[in-house]
Amino acid sequence: MNISDIMAMGPVIPVIVIEEPDCAVPLARALAAGGVRVLEITLRTPAGLQAIRAIRSEVDGVVVGAGTVLNAGDLERSVAAGAEFIVSPGTTATLLAEVSACGLPFLPGVANASNVMSALDAGFDRMKLFPAEQAGGIGMLRALAGPFPTVRFCPTGGIGAANAREFLAQPNVPCVGGSWIAPADVIRARNWSRITELAKAASTLTGG
Repeated sequence: MNISDIMAMGPVIPVIVIEEPDCAVPLARALAAGGVRVLEITLRTPAGLQAIRAIRSEVDGVVVGAGTVLNAGDLERSVAAGAEFIVSPGTTATLLAEVSACGLPFLPGVANASNVMSALDAGFDRMKLFPAEQAGGIGMLRALAGPFPTVRFCPTGGIGAANAREFLAQPNVPCVGGSWIAPADVIRARNWSRITELAKAASTLTGG
């Protein structure tokens, strides 16, 4: 499975912050029940790697990746935890080289044309526009489409239920990323039925 396949599995990739490891498996199952099968577990908390391990071993039917991968050390730990794809908020020459060597599907973070060119030079044409709204939002995506017609983006940052459709309507956007499907307060409350409701709404989003 390559990154294009993963991006095509649903219109929204949830950006998930796990604070308590025991929430990982029921959260993943609640998302899957709502039709969301691609999960980005961020490394923003110490529980992130443990969550990836638990979901890989206990939850069928989902593809789980590591997000907020910033350097080679994060990448090594993510691979060891069983991450099936890697997402970074930015790009560095070192990280691009390390991910190329490990061979996992990768969404490098870009915010401008120079970033896009660096990622393309490293062999990546699927990218995460981040932070999407602050980097220019819809206008930036339309501008980048001209010089980079083969690149496809997963915009993340400032995207929610209210504006996801507008982003998904862009020809160079097969999916978006966002945290609104798995809000921190809902996870803390262990309100898994609410997570499933949010996932069902997200999994049926289309551009428009």
